[in-house]
Amino acid sequence: QVQLVESGGGSVQAGGSMRLSCAASGYPTNSYCMGWFRQAPGKEREGVATISTGGSWTFYADSVKGRFTISQDNAKNTLYLQMNSLKPEDTAMYYCAAARGYCFTPKPLGFNGYSSWGQGTQVTVSS
Repeated sequence: QVQLVESGGGSVQAGGSMRLSCAASGYPTNSYCMGWFRQAPGKEREGVATISTGGSWTFYADSVKGRFTISQDNAKNTLYLQMNSLKPEDTAMYYCAAARGYCFTPKPLGFNGYSSWGQGTQVTVSS
């Protein structure tokens, strides 16, 4: 089972940027399908972005499209989420997740077969 550790969260003002990282250990990221999710207080967890195993294809929630970019560096076994033009509604705990298998295309945001989750990193955007 791959182990995932997120980092890079913190507090930022609206309009600012932040980059989250998800370091994977135990298995290489090029043998997993990966994605980013978030959960705000009192709300259900929602999918933010997913990526194909090779990193060529990505999929985003409408709420972040054009502002967030998911990427991965298989040499470093690390998944990233670059977040620009942040809004207060982006405030949430952000999690990365991994599912065994090779994804030629990104998993849909509603896919619930992820077997590994990180502990999360808090992102707070103030207005």
